[in-house]
Amino acid sequence: MSDILIEGKKLRLRKANENDLDYIIALEFAPENLKFIVPFDRDYHQKIISSANDYAMDVIIEEIETNEPAGYFMLRELNNRHNEVEWTHVIIGRKGLGYGHEAMRLLKKWTFETKKFHRAWLDCKVYNEIAIHLYESEGMIREGLHRETILTNGVYEDLIVFGILDREYFSRNEII
Repeated sequence: MSDILIEGKKLRLRKANENDLDYIIALEFAPENLKFIVPFDRDYHQKIISSANDYAMDVIIEEIETNEPAGYFMLRELNNRHNEVEWTHVIIGRKGLGYGHEAMRLLKKWTFETKKFHRAWLDCKVYNEIAIHLYESEGMIREGLHRETILTNGVYEDLIVFGILDREYFSRNEII
């Protein structure tokens, strides 16, 4: 499968294809995930998947043993002059199995070892305690707070910005 980005012990990351659209939309609009993200519509994902540009990529987290999807995320700003990438919509569909940690480690390895990016970043709603714990335990640093930057159901919400630099990743000596 040429769309595989990287493989670990239990998971692989691969580029999403048209067959993944229903899964991506279902994850984004699932009530347990919807409170933590702002979903994109099907047309937006369709454009990303069918486009040959280097700006964005939908990525499926997949179990190696079963070939079943276990989560999804999006990469944005893949081709920019700052040599950085944004990770967004990190959603684990098969929760409680440690897949978040393995997926983040694979994502970091692909980002810094394969693609040679200098920096990766993401933002997270301030009350998403599980995600905050995951990001911090995986070496991401709180870089700032976007106060009242996103409007959800008529309420402005804060986002924490997390980042990790290539040298921070390499200093952790991670083994996947």
